[in-house]
Amino acid sequence: MTETKKLHVALFPWLAFGHTIPYLKVAKHIAQKGHKISFISTPRNIQRLPKIPPNLSSKIHFISLPLPQVDNLPPDAEATMDIPTNKIPYLKIAYDGLKEPLFQFLKTSAPDWIIYDFAAYWLPPITSDLGISSAFFSIFSAWTMAFLASSSSAMINGDDERTRPEDFTVPPKWVPFPSKVAYRIHEAKRAFEHFEVNDSGLSDMYRLGTVCAVDVLAVRAASS
Repeated sequence: MTETKKLHVALFPWLAFGHTIPYLKVAKHIAQKGHKISFISTPRNIQRLPKIPPNLSSKIHFISLPLPQVDNLPPDAEATMDIPTNKIPYLKIAYDGLKEPLFQFLKTSAPDWIIYDFAAYWLPPITSDLGISSAFFSIFSAWTMAFLASSSSAMINGDDERTRPEDFTVPPKWVPFPSKVAYRIHEAKRAFEHFEVNDSGLSDMYRLGTVCAVDVLAVRAASS
């Protein structure tokens, strides 16, 4: 019997522990299958992660990329938990500054796959050029993804008739079946912020729409 090929899989989550921990769970699951993992984040965030079980420690390698310093971001801030909400766009600017060191790592290590998060809008062209298969692992639920936009191009181009938070308190027109799933008005006001360009220079919806151009789109199960 031919032995199954062992893969090298890189993971690159957004700098929030609500994202990093689910990504680490995925890393452990893949490592249990015998594959090599490169888990990429910043030094302080890696230090704050739970310890890897001994049986997986030889399979999971942490790749530490120093976060660039940017204006309006405290020097020791490497995750959303380190800053108030109004500072998060500056964390995204710093995250975008990881583009070149991440490119160099991918070029040198040549993983078979990279699994990445919503914020890395600049990563799809890199993986394409390097011939690395890519996957977007969404920590958002399937219904959230479906509710936010009708397609990735709509996210990128801002093609949405919904122009007020109130428009998000009813199911979107593209849902082809009866549904009561919608935001309450206070939830809608928060969701609406993701459609607006923030101080990072982009909207979160633009980032999300761009990273959907992948070989695989995976959505976290509601129970996880």
